[in-house]
Amino acid sequence: MSRYSAIAAALLCTAAVPAAAQTPTVTARIEPDSIGIGDRFDYVIDVEKDMVQVVQFPEFEPAKEGDIELVRSFPTDTLERDGRRLKLRKRYRLAAFQEGRYNLGRAEVLYADKNIVDTLRAADSLLLEVTTFQIDSTSQSIYDLKPQKTLPFRFAEIRGYVSYAVLALALLAAAIAALAYWLGRRGKSLGDLFKTPPPLPPHVAAIQALEALHHQKLWQNEKYKQYYSGLTDILRTYIDGRWGVGAMEMTSDEIIAAMRGIELPDKARMDLTSILRDGDLVKFAKATPDAEQNEADYLKAYYFVEETKPVEVEQLEKEA
Repeated sequence: MSRYSAIAAALLCTAAVPAAAQTPTVTARIEPDSIGIGDRFDYVIDVEKDMVQVVQFPEFEPAKEGDIELVRSFPTDTLERDGRRLKLRKRYRLAAFQEGRYNLGRAEVLYADKNIVDTLRAADSLLLEVTTFQIDSTSQSIYDLKPQKTLPFRFAEIRGYVSYAVLALALLAAAIAALAYWLGRRGKSLGDLFKTPPPLPPHVAAIQALEALHHQKLWQNEKYKQYYSGLTDILRTYIDGRWGVGAMEMTSDEIIAAMRGIELPDKARMDLTSILRDGDLVKFAKATPDAEQNEADYLKAYYFVEETKPVEVEQLEKEA
């Protein structure tokens, strides 16, 4: 482990340490020092130094290509602080993939003292033993794999499951028959349960959406853009469903132009234009309308839908 960053070394050369400071001490160890192939071990370097001294831990470099690999380099830890003295620890997690004994050498750190950069080494070299499993073929016999054994099928093994399945089917059939009888007395059939309900008329869907928007109290919580986006989207959807105008893909000016060819009450036309213009000011110009205008635009949207819903619908509602 002897390769250092050139940039780190250049920075360390500029460090200034008091002359009276004691040279840092370096110790290292391997945990554990004997492993099996593919197992992991920790390479630990401890440095005791003065708090103003600067040291740089090494980057790991394998002793042999492919034999030892770096799994993880942990951050440097501060273990102790006694006055000006600090104890630092750097831990590397490694793995070995070849059997044998490895001499990892003496751990090294880079040390800066005034204008001199030096390399400090641990006192002892670190040895690692990597072992593998020993197979004694003389004491153990090797046999072929035994063929799969097929046992005869016995109904008794699944009798309980079959009984429960028959009972469940009988209960389901009885429930379906009771449901069909109940629906038949009301002039309906089982097929009616799976029919897709018809879509709501555009004006009904719009009124429900407006009421839901009103209950959210968006503008009361200063969510003006979200409020006007919801208000104008409801009107765009209603216009699309009521007259077949693709309002969801149109700008406000395009909607106003498209609606000129449709017969509308003058007030409804003016209200629609007013709502779309106010919505553009809020969404694109970040306008902040007051409470009176917010409520007024909601009422305009509500009465626009009421005043422009199909005539036959209005007549049916009056007759009801």
